[in-house]
Amino acid sequence: MGKSTVNFVGREDELTLIHQQLQTEQGVIVCAVEGLGGIGKTALALEYAKRYQQEYAAQYWLSLRLSGLAEEIVKLAGPYLSLPEILKKESLEKQVDWYWQNWLPQQGKLLLILDDVPNIDRIPDRMLPKDSSIKILVTTRERCLSTEFESIALDVLPLDKCVELLTKIVGTAKVEQEKALVEQICHEILGRLTLAVELVGEYLAKNRHLKFSHLRDKLNLAHTALTKERNHRDYGHLGVAAAIKISWDDLSSAVQKVAMLLSLFAPVAIAWTLLEDTAKSTEITESELEEARGQLDNSHLMQPVDEDYSFYRIHPLVREFFQRQLQEIPEINSLYRCAFVETLLTIAENIPQTPTREIIAAVTPAIPHLQLVSQTMLDDIPNLEDNLSRVFLGVASFYKGQGEYNLAAATLTKCCEEIQSRLGENNLYFASSLNNLALLYKSQGRYAEAELLCKRSLSLIKQRLGENHPSVATSVNNLALLYQCQGRYTEAESLYKHSLSLREQLLGENHLDVAQSLNNLAVLYELQGRYAEAEPLCKRGLSLIEQLLGENNLYFATSLNNLAGLYQCQSRYAEAEPFYKHSLSLRQQLLVENHPDVAASLNNLAVLYQSQGRYAEAEPLYVRAIAIYQERLGENHPDTQKVRQNFMILLLRLSDEELQQRFPDEIVNLLKSIR
Repeated sequence: MGKSTVNFVGREDELTLIHQQLQTEQGVIVCAVEGLGGIGKTALALEYAKRYQQEYAAQYWLSLRLSGLAEEIVKLAGPYLSLPEILKKESLEKQVDWYWQNWLPQQGKLLLILDDVPNIDRIPDRMLPKDSSIKILVTTRERCLSTEFESIALDVLPLDKCVELLTKIVGTAKVEQEKALVEQICHEILGRLTLAVELVGEYLAKNRHLKFSHLRDKLNLAHTALTKERNHRDYGHLGVAAAIKISWDDLSSAVQKVAMLLSLFAPVAIAWTLLEDTAKSTEITESELEEARGQLDNSHLMQPVDEDYSFYRIHPLVREFFQRQLQEIPEINSLYRCAFVETLLTIAENIPQTPTREIIAAVTPAIPHLQLVSQTMLDDIPNLEDNLSRVFLGVASFYKGQGEYNLAAATLTKCCEEIQSRLGENNLYFASSLNNLALLYKSQGRYAEAELLCKRSLSLIKQRLGENHPSVATSVNNLALLYQCQGRYTEAESLYKHSLSLREQLLGENHLDVAQSLNNLAVLYELQGRYAEAEPLCKRGLSLIEQLLGENNLYFATSLNNLAGLYQCQSRYAEAEPFYKHSLSLRQQLLVENHPDVAASLNNLAVLYQSQGRYAEAEPLYVRAIAIYQERLGENHPDTQKVRQNFMILLLRLSDEELQQRFPDEIVNLLKSIR
């Protein structure tokens, strides 16, 4: 799980008890490790996972501080398990239930750790698995999270273990010199809380000249200050807050400002480069950032996650302390929140609707923070009308670009709801959000729902902008695309021609949108067998894209694919093959692995080979295409069904004996019934 428990001490009885409870076969046992903030719940869960790693076929770690169990399970399981098409329109509850049933390891048990669960609403009973081979370990600050769980009320560390932990950090000699005082500090001031003991240990390790008597005085002063400010209420014990405060007071004012800025980020691993980008819009300098990096790490107020020191984590209680300091300085709070939101808005704006694998890799660290903005910081977005949809669209494009259509649909649905609530229905941003959701539904094969949204969007756009506007042309084009998917070619042709005419009139003939219209109309003509009309349109579209963007892009890949398809329909196989191969190569290079567009190219090339009798070359391409489609779109999606049908036709040429040797009984029986 990539997390360290290097300073773990004690808790042997608790580890044994957790393991005993999790082995019970009476249904699903959820073992809740409960206790005060800073008591060491997460460290205990990590140590359990590490110590009993061999007992589980797989282990997964989820933080539920930002979102609920259902959303996190869909994110975790979605890339690996293809949700059936019929369930894609169902509630998250039903989808999660299906994932639980189909996520079981073939042998052994699965361990799922749900860390820092704030309340029972995040893990409703109906969202939990029913199979006893899935074991769930929950950490929470809530004393009574649920009576349904087998519960371990985690107590503070035994005094000897506190001393052992301090000895690990500062050395035996220093502890032995003032052992009685060490025990007094651990028990009376720090409350024997793991985080508090770790923090003061790191504080002493950094300030090696200090004696424990000096440390006691500093902690007592921190106690007094916190009691006056009443800033300790949520810590459960004043010792944690006091331990954080003495480290805080030891920081320079510049480093304190960096810490306050860090508190705005989501409670996940934070990319240092993202902090650097955000700091550019504040008064924090590069040298202050580097100073902060060293001081916060040395003070144990943040911990590196990786060996490259490019990601850092902050304990939730430390993060809350930093947030409180920020809230006490309104002008800095406002400046930093603005810088944070604007940095993430810029990232969101630069995520294209179909991002390449390079873009996805680059923006991945920012996604949890973008989601935080969409959940809790919408009021901080400047110029709400222009920027509200950008946050959601960036996240949705990130998911859609990986074929994660369910997560993208949930994000775009939330976008529509927020725009409707905050800006009303009668505006272009709402119309645009409907259009985006319609295109997503189209990708999922949900054509009827998409059509309703598209028509509603088009009506709004015409109402606000009139009949002659590029946005009208785009909406008309999208509606035509939906008609084409449903085989309604006459209606689609009329709309495609209208969209092309508008775009040429309003944007000029040398525009990317014009190339899109040319390509779409060419594909429609190809579907109708009107090859002579399709070819010049397709060639013109390809030439225009090359002229505007060059060859190394997804628009060019799509246009190549379309021209190859046109040649194939006319049995011009030698001309089609290099275009199909070039298109496939571009998509594999630019898109994430297992993207549906890669599957489309594999299928098209397989059909070409099949048409030429090159069956041995076609078969593995079909197999790969089917696997991708089933994983990303589900078994009942029209594209999945189409490729499966193509593959079945290929297999019909085999004898019963060959089929029996190579394929499962269900495929063999199906093919025999077709014959």
